[in-house]
Amino acid sequence: MQNIINEIIIWLQNLVSSTPIGISIFLGMLIIVIESIIPELPLGIFIALNVHLFGNVLGFTMSWVATSIGCSLSFFIVRKLFNKKLERKFKKDGKIHNILKRIDKLELSSLVLIITLPFTPAFAINIAAGLSNMSYKKFIIAILIAKVFIVLFWGYIGTSFLQSVTDIWVIIKICLMMLGAYIISKVVMKKYRIE
Repeated sequence: MQNIINEIIIWLQNLVSSTPIGISIFLGMLIIVIESIIPELPLGIFIALNVHLFGNVLGFTMSWVATSIGCSLSFFIVRKLFNKKLERKFKKDGKIHNILKRIDKLELSSLVLIITLPFTPAFAINIAAGLSNMSYKKFIIAILIAKVFIVLFWGYIGTSFLQSVTDIWVIIKICLMMLGAYIISKVVMKKYRIE
């Protein structure tokens, strides 16, 4: 396992060093923007790789800007392409209509807290906010604040994991941090009735 990860990291480092820096940065950011629109891709791995390949400051900045752009794009796509079409359907479904009303009423601090939790389904938040009547300003401020913590969390977890795959104590510490974040996410999601 460690050999495979090391080989992949070495290959990526060689790729980044042999490619012009602007293109490397663009590609590192593009994959995170795409992840914000296609949620099956692993955000944590991409952030960890950016931090590992480009360093703490540049890797963090790239990942933060890219995930913020990706979430904004997701919000806009839903708002502009699907909002009016789905609004009629949701008015008929009382449960979904009530969820969207609750999202509209979320205070900025509550929205930031929900987005900040690493196991909150970010794609679902982007879609729900896009379908709701939430202002773009409120959404983007929440994203810009919350994504700082998400990128720090996944950057730390990912780079720690990549650097110490064989150190069982680091793996245990990472697992405990992830478990704690998961439990807090579930509690907050239950409190705000987010499914």
